Amino acid sequence: MASTCAQLCLRCRGLLCSKTLTSTGQYYAQVRHCNTVTKVPTKISNRLFMWGNHTAPQTRLRWKQHMCYYSDLTVKYLTSEAKEGKHTEDVVRTDVAVYPAPLLPTRDDVSTTENQVSLDLDAVAELSALEEITDEEAVGISSPSVMPLASTSLRDYVDKSETLTKLVQLGVDLWKLEQRPHVGSMLLKLDFSKDVAPRLLFLKEVGVEDSRFGYIITRNPFILTESLENLQTRVNYLKSKKFSSETIASMVSRAPYLLNFSVKRLDNRLGFYQQQLSLSTSNTRNIVARLPRLLCGSLEPVKENLKVCEIELGFKANEIQHIVITVPKVLTANKRKLTQIFDFLHNTMKVPHHLITKFPQVLNTKYLRLRERHCFLEYLGKAQYDPALPNYISLDRLVFLPDETFCTDLALATLEDYYLFQKTL
Repeated sequence: MASTCAQLCLRCRGLLCSKTLTSTGQYYAQVRHCNTVTKVPTKISNRLFMWGNHTAPQTRLRWKQHMCYYSDLTVKYLTSEAKEGKHTEDVVRTDVAVYPAPLLPTRDDVSTTENQVSLDLDAVAELSALEEITDEEAVGISSPSVMPLASTSLRDYVDKSETLTKLVQLGVDLWKLEQRPHVGSMLLKLDFSKDVAPRLLFLKEVGVEDSRFGYIITRNPFILTESLENLQTRVNYLKSKKFSSETIASMVSRAPYLLNFSVKRLDNRLGFYQQQLSLSTSNTRNIVARLPRLLCGSLEPVKENLKVCEIELGFKANEIQHIVITVPKVLTANKRKLTQIFDFLHNTMKVPHHLITKFPQVLNTKYLRLRERHCFLEYLGKAQYDPALPNYISLDRLVFLPDETFCTDLALATLEDYYLFQKTL
């Protein structure tokens, strides 16, 4: 009898353990399935984090319904299993030993898990990237601003650098500056409030117009790194040489590198022109004010043109002086162009030196215009440039009058005839 009872106990114990393990596995499988359903992929989570917090009431409600369904199902299942386990325990209880039922999650544990998962679902549901957002929310979305570590163009930095943005607004041509060595790096290191704005205010105080800021910085970005003390010292020097404030402003606007040179260099340049051309102080100041790049450029082209005028073209010292005072551009003109125009004037048109000196503007004209008009007058028999003879035509009127006025006043022909003649050249 005892052996029969022992066998019955062992059989019931095995049946109870296998059933309990099966129920436990089913419970954890259901919970695992619920977690799988409610799990948010990593990529989607990252995208949601980038887009910001947006409400998704419909999605959240749907997930809550799923969670409540699984929670209720789990509670009902555990309740039924608890009753069956208690009944079986009463049947298999013996005087020999008591076999306790395996530990299973209680209703309180399930409620706690449900609350935690529901809270997590609420947090994730608020980050739905599939939810349509309003215009106000779209405006509030901002992406992190990342400065590129390296680039071949300043274009990649304009939206992220306040200095470059303000320079573009001033009219600076960044595409020209980025082609110059180390200029792009220099501009990126500048702070607009500390480095750029004070120098712009200084230029404005000097008298430079706002519309010229872009031109000046495009040609000379290094003015943004010059100390304000040095800039003021050079302006004071020009004022000490009797340059007016309006003249200084005009010179700085047309010669952007002017204020980058030291006082010593500016003084040496003024002394060179005064001594080389035997000019007075007022005449020296006059030619420099009209052509301020004489103080900035190299002196070698100037020296070469002076020798060309004297040796190749055959002008005297006083004639060269008069030509330079009237047309300072002769000092920096292209040597080939200068000799070509003089050769046509002197050898083809037979104009003597003293007439060229009297009208030196002709040396600054276009060679093609001079040639076309002279040939047209010669074709009509009106090419007469000697003031002592009748029907005299001055050189300044020959080259500077508009085509229509030239035809009616000098050539006494129609404009159509002049254009037809040009086609024969």
